[in-house]
Amino acid sequence: MATAHPSTAQPTPFTRTAAPDAAMTTTAAILEARDLTKRYRLGATTVDALRGVSLTVGEGEFVALMGPSGSGKSTLLNLIAGLERPDAGRIVVDGVDMRTLDDDAATVFRRERVGFVFQSFHVLPYLSVADNVALPLALAGRRDDARTRAMLDAVGLGDRGASLPRELSGGELQRVAIARALVHAPRLLLADEPTGNLDPESAAQVIALLRDCVKANGATALLVTHSHAAASAADRMMALTARGVQAAPAVRRA
Repeated sequence: MATAHPSTAQPTPFTRTAAPDAAMTTTAAILEARDLTKRYRLGATTVDALRGVSLTVGEGEFVALMGPSGSGKSTLLNLIAGLERPDAGRIVVDGVDMRTLDDDAATVFRRERVGFVFQSFHVLPYLSVADNVALPLALAGRRDDARTRAMLDAVGLGDRGASLPRELSGGELQRVAIARALVHAPRLLLADEPTGNLDPESAAQVIALLRDCVKANGATALLVTHSHAAASAADRMMALTARGVQAAPAVRRA
């Protein structure tokens, strides 16, 4: 039976908002977060993980968001992905106001429109490399062996599809994660410290590959990192501080 390419699949309808203000970018915004606040209770104490944070990412951009551990970078990614809900503020991803989605709708939205790359790879040890890459397609009830093979080729693992994760190095596992994150052609890719577990040489290779794959697939990416070396691959660098998100000094790309 013929398989469908991801671009031919019918997307689930979501209510789109009016076009957001793209004042911070030169293209239409894929991501707009405005005045986000997220609080957590620690015993009798309330802690602001984020307070009044705003961020806009334009279509096709590869943006790096820097900040030290504990600055709220991962919390911000969770809010953008709809894994958590802000206590105040508004997030629009690809024209969809995330406040309008219940948990089930947010899950479908992530499966169709968002890709993730994590620090810890999160591959399933009992699945082959190819089956790990194809997992987003399987979760959406789709199968596209040609697309899976193409993504493996794109990350330099075309001959490792039948291998198990235990047979791969850390750098190779992160390549698997990149292929998996993009196999379903998401509009937005979120990367949380993707080079944190890698040696400097592997980290440089992975971040360059991540950028190339994002651009080749027409995606938009938000990379959160504390690494200046990783951030230097971005089109634009921002810093998350106590004063919110601000432009960070550019680092010359090698």
